[in-house]
Amino acid sequence: MNLKSRLSQKNEAIRMLHTDPTLIDAIPERIVSWFPKIPKEYIVVCVGTDRSTGDALGPLTGTYLMDKKLKHMTVYGTLHDPVHATNLEDYITFIHNQHKHPFIIAVDACLGKTSSVGQIIACEGALKPGAALNKPLPPIGDVHITGVVNISGFMEYSVLQNTRLSIVVEMAKKIANVIDTIDQQLTSSYVTPAVLMQQQKKKPI
Repeated sequence: MNLKSRLSQKNEAIRMLHTDPTLIDAIPERIVSWFPKIPKEYIVVCVGTDRSTGDALGPLTGTYLMDKKLKHMTVYGTLHDPVHATNLEDYITFIHNQHKHPFIIAVDACLGKTSSVGQIIACEGALKPGAALNKPLPPIGDVHITGVVNISGFMEYSVLQNTRLSIVVEMAKKIANVIDTIDQQLTSSYVTPAVLMQQQKKKPI
């Protein structure tokens, strides 16, 4: 759980309400712009736990992604097999043992200002889970996506426990759709892993 979204000023972030109809086009386009120019193994790590409603955003996203059967990305972190504070370091080691120089997209929940609740934020750079609680958790990801599920500032664990499941579910579905959209822009090639297809700009009508 990344309780406060600490976005570096050097990183180019994009944030949009999960209800914005242009989100499924805008956020994937920005994330794809951060992808490496050479082929990589693409990994999605969904951080969180199903023991807290607010912090279930990651595992829910991972579960929805498993249902979508992505063709070019490997997903870690679901409701049945969550990636959380106590096993994150082990998962990082496992991923780097299983995948050679992977490009990782990390997904997590966060708390923020009242005006930010419901926003999905994508940012270049590593996710720092547990940063606000001073937990010694390792950073993860080349790109990270966070969803602001509730308000920060006071009794944050209690806030997470009392977060409405409806908004968490809706945001998890949108994040899963964002990642699925990116996966559809990847194509298999004679070299493994997948490579990014060039998008053709549509001519104005």
